[in-house]
Order: sequence, then C-alpha cells, then structure tokens
Amino acid sequence: MESGDQALQRAIATISQSDPLTKLLEQVKLGRMKPTDAGLRAVTDSWMGTYQKVIESGGLTRQALRRINPHPRVAMLIESGVLTGEQRAVVTLRASFERAVAAAME
Repeated sequence: MESGDQALQRAIATISQSDPLTKLLEQVKLGRMKPTDAGLRAVTDSWMGTYQKVIESGGLTRQALRRINPHPRVAMLIESGVLTGEQRAVVTLRASFERAVAAAME
C-alpha cells in the first residue's frame, strides 16, 4: 500500500514530466514561440490531460491535492495567452480538481 507522501511524490513527478511552464513558457516570454504555436498547444493539452488523470486517480488526501492545485499554473498559462479560461480542457480540469478536493479525505 502506498503512503500518502509516496502518492503525492508520484503525482508531482507525473505532472512535472509534461509541464509546459518549465521550458516552453519561457520561449513564449522571450518571443521565440507564439502562445498559439501548435507544438505548445499539443504539449499544454497533454499536460492538462495528465494533470486531470492524476487528480482523478484517487489516493490523494485533500492536503495533497491542495499541494498539486492546478489553478496557479493554469492562471500563468492564461495570463501568457497560451490558454483561455473558457477552453473546455481548462474548465474540465478545474471542475475535476474541485470534485476531487470535495471527495477527498483530510
């Protein structure tokens, strides 16, 4: 049986593997990539799908879920023009997170 800390570390590692903020968002800020670049969009969509799967996989406490809260990272992507708050993937990820937090144990 996996401990809560192990589950959290696994979740963070999984989400981090496809995180567009670490390298690609810097390219947008430097003007080397446009926020609408197809490659950036593909990486971002994949990352949000991975994030949602991790959140919905269960096994994370409410506190662990709060530590991997997608809202700040999504907000940065919206601010940079890579995403919009109305995009289906954004709305779905936010809703999944809120449902998971509500259902999780303390």
